[in-house]
Parts: sequence; C-alpha cells; structure tokens
Amino acid sequence: MSLSRRAAMAFALVLAACPAAAIPPGLAACIASARRSPAYRRRDRYRHPGALLSFFGLKPDMSVLEIEPGGGYWTEILAPYLKAHGHYTAAMPSATPVEQAEQAYFLKKLGADPRDFSLVSTIALTPGQPLGTKNSFDLILSCRNLHDWMADGTASQLLAAIFAALKPGGVFGIEDHRASNAAPQDPKARSGYVRQDYATALIEQAGFKLVASAEIGANPRDTKNYPDGVWDLPPDLRQGAVNRAKYLAIGESDRWTLKFTKA
Repeated sequence: MSLSRRAAMAFALVLAACPAAAIPPGLAACIASARRSPAYRRRDRYRHPGALLSFFGLKPDMSVLEIEPGGGYWTEILAPYLKAHGHYTAAMPSATPVEQAEQAYFLKKLGADPRDFSLVSTIALTPGQPLGTKNSFDLILSCRNLHDWMADGTASQLLAAIFAALKPGGVFGIEDHRASNAAPQDPKARSGYVRQDYATALIEQAGFKLVASAEIGANPRDTKNYPDGVWDLPPDLRQGAVNRAKYLAIGESDRWTLKFTKA
C-alpha cells in the first residue's frame, strides 16, 4: 500500500511517539492514512492511537466494540484495520438532542465512505439494556466517557452491560481525564476529571479485573483547575479567546489508561 508524502510524514510522527516494534505495521498504516480527517490526525500527538491500541492488545481479527464513538476519531482507524479479518461495532447513545445530532453526524460519516465503513455495525447504548449478545466482543473500548456516565448516574448500569457483552478473557480498555489525588472524587465528576483509583474500584465492582495501567496519555502540564473544568482545554476551548494561548500551551488533558479483563 503506497502512502502519499503527507501520509508518510504522519507515519514518521507516529513512530516517533511510540517504538515501531510496539505498533503492528497494518495498524500504523491505518493511523498514517491520508484518508483520515486532518483534524483528527492533528490530535494524534495527544491521543497516541498506536500506543493505546497496542497496549490494549488490538489484533486485526478481533471483534471490537467502541462505546460512544463521537465524531469517529477511533472509527477512522479501527474500521479499516478490522475490515478484512475482524469486525468493528459502535455503541451509539441517543437519549438527548446533542447525542441524537452526534449520532446523525456519525451515521452520515459512515455512509459517505463505503470503502472504509461499509462493514461497520451500530448498536444502541441504553442504560439498563444489553449491548448486543452476551460474550460477543474480544475488545471493548471506551475513551473519555466514564465522567459523563458518572454525571448521568448511569456508570454502574453501563459497566454491567459492557461486562456482559465482553467475551471471557476479553479486554475492556478505558481512558479518561485524570483527577488529582489531593481531593476526594466528586461522584458526579462535574469537572470532567476522575481519580484513577476511583475509576479502578468502580470498574472492578462490575466484575472486571485490572491487569495493567499505562501513562500513554499523561500530561504533567494539566493543572486540572479551570473555570469550566477539562472543557477549557483543547479540543473544546470553552473559554473562547480568554486564556486561549495558555490552554493551547497546556494541550489536551492528563489521562489515565487502564486495561481490564473478564475472567
């Protein structure tokens, strides 16, 4: 598969962020693909897709479920990578107008690119309801969702559904904005930040076993004390022009990355 000069440069940046040996070549090629959204590719320096997916043990023949794909950052990587030998499914929330609009955007995105997305499946993400068939996914991925579930009071229900949907021996890979250990955890996570120990205990209560953690998304510049919480940082930049240069210099949030399994 030939790469454009632009894609080749992106590939070099991916390799610089994570040792080449840690990222399967096929996955690295999908990350470097010029077919990805330029805005998403610019975020790779914060989200470290190759390192994160390799840490979770992604393989091309897996059945993978992503929880709340948003605009499709991970979809653009996972769908083409899994298309030939595995399968990618997106779990879509649709309760609020914002979620409904996001779902419409995501489905439009899938329809606009049948080459990469024609085999993508979608299922509903509804608290208290199962996520498809039990024991059906090798890997379930959740990126920066737990704080929202805590705010909605649905974390325990959704984690239980994820546990049921995962195959025995499968991996639940999750990341979120890391709160400081200097203060008790707000159960509603109103700042968007979640303590790593709190998240671990909450997820283990659903039956999962923690097998590893990683500092892939660590950002020591993130002081975690902003007027509108984590949303003042990129990519949201909720304060607009106020302190914009400061927030851009900090970059995206400090994140923990946790790998759980289902016994």
